[in-house]
Amino acid sequence: MTVPQYLSIATLFGMMALFIWGRFRYDVTAILALLASIALGIVSPKDAFKGFSDDIVIIVGSALVISAAVQRSAIIERALAKFASRVTRVRSQLLLLTASVGFASALVKNIGALAMLMPAAFQMAKKNDTSPSVFLMPMASASLLGGLITLVGTSPNIIVSRVREQMTGHPFGMFDYAPVGLGLTLMGLIYLRFAYRLLPRDRRAAPTMGEALDIKGYVTEAMIPEASPAVDETVDAFLDRHDREVTITRILRAGMRSAPHEHTHLRAGDTLILGGDPDALERVIARDRLKLEGEDREKADEDDDDEVGVIEAVIGLGSALVGKTAARLALQARYGVNLIAISRQGEHLSRRLANTELRAGDVLVLQGPLEQLPSKLRDLGCLPLAQREMRLGVSKRSWLPIGILAVAMSATAMGFVPVAVAFFAAAGLIMATGVLPVREAYDHVEWPILIMLGALIPVSDSLRTTGASEVIATWLSSTAATLPPWGAVALILAAAMAVTPFLNNAATVLVMAPIAATFAGDLGFRPEAFLMATAVGAGCDFLTPIGHQCNTLVMGPGGYRFGDYARLGAPLSLLVLLIGTPLIVAVWPMH
Repeated sequence: MTVPQYLSIATLFGMMALFIWGRFRYDVTAILALLASIALGIVSPKDAFKGFSDDIVIIVGSALVISAAVQRSAIIERALAKFASRVTRVRSQLLLLTASVGFASALVKNIGALAMLMPAAFQMAKKNDTSPSVFLMPMASASLLGGLITLVGTSPNIIVSRVREQMTGHPFGMFDYAPVGLGLTLMGLIYLRFAYRLLPRDRRAAPTMGEALDIKGYVTEAMIPEASPAVDETVDAFLDRHDREVTITRILRAGMRSAPHEHTHLRAGDTLILGGDPDALERVIARDRLKLEGEDREKADEDDDDEVGVIEAVIGLGSALVGKTAARLALQARYGVNLIAISRQGEHLSRRLANTELRAGDVLVLQGPLEQLPSKLRDLGCLPLAQREMRLGVSKRSWLPIGILAVAMSATAMGFVPVAVAFFAAAGLIMATGVLPVREAYDHVEWPILIMLGALIPVSDSLRTTGASEVIATWLSSTAATLPPWGAVALILAAAMAVTPFLNNAATVLVMAPIAATFAGDLGFRPEAFLMATAVGAGCDFLTPIGHQCNTLVMGPGGYRFGDYARLGAPLSLLVLLIGTPLIVAVWPMH
């Protein structure tokens, strides 16, 4: 071996040691590895930043924006809710959640699919009076398996496709991963259906500041339009259909206000005074297409470029709101904000929002331009509460992000445009149409992941440019010389699965894919099966919370400890190795 080859391998092992140590965040570790590679001369200064212009960075960043838009629309969560009311047993609910997140991960990046469906898991856990930890880790595992089904489900698939294109001139297509990915996903769903009992039942997340406030009794006002499913429904049927998560305190009809009776039929044009927690109110308003009070005024007298959002705030003792109503103050006209909901401890409010006399200590949901809301609150004498996600009063175009995503996927599947162009265009359209505000889009881009990718691409490529990957592949070849073809594939799959808990999954495939391709050539085999094994191994980290963002995402909400992951993940990893190897060999010929 030459000195540059030794240095390249030493840099790789040093980087892995830093990842395992955890002293630095993964993006900082990648930056240090790049700087070390430049200093050692194994990466030239002119090639140091070529990774940041790579298609992978564009695809991953765009996929995160698209996933955020789909998540914000809550359309998948609402679709799942239609089935959730009929599924009451924990095992059946677990199968519904894992199957939903698994197959959704084939359409959007797996971490986005998991984030979309986590609220549904919390709702089911609350109804069953059980810990969300029963659902969250199995959902994370299902999202990893589901991400193997398509090109865009997970970052390793995209990177492996690029390596194949460099070697053969033909990248993997959108659904080339499906035969292997579907088989492993179905296997995983069956396993998770029974193996969830391996998880401790006492794991619970630490309460957040938003949860510590425990503000649930909001009252809001919404009108029933002609197209609503609530039309001609009795009050009792309406409440039952929504699992009695909300209450109707008053019905306003033709200028008259009346207390609701369970047999009262709701009509188009009725205005309902609804009570409940913000999430429940949002779900009811969205499902029944109710028209929230103030919806038409959300951008009145403001520039079209202003981003409209909502905020929770409490009325202070010296506030200009105390003793007055929103109508009397002309709140929207004078201050440019809309009153969306009110919560008052110990009371069930039943008057229209605009006519409710406000008191010190009332908690309000106010809607207005995000940049101006802090100054508006100061003028009104209100104090913002601890930040928590609020969707009530945030306008959404539910189907538009799904439509944009479908067009992007169809364009790539039929070969009209490259994946990077399609997803970049989709992310741009999502921001341009206002489906996802620009500020929120940038907030959802995981910049550390993109920095890590951009920094590691030239570092991993140094294995190829110095010839180190050929040396490692030769060593693996000699090790596998006596193995059958399926044994060689299993060796690569096991190696990738062994490395990915310590490296990020994208970093694993950046390192392993060139080695696997050279390894296949040395043995006289086609590279596809070995590249597929690399993608599967890099995408299947079930053992630690650090190898994949999906595992990290559920650690806090599930209250998990580091060792909990191996309880559920070790048997699943073995199943992936035993079932994935014959699947790969059967689908991708070796010669």
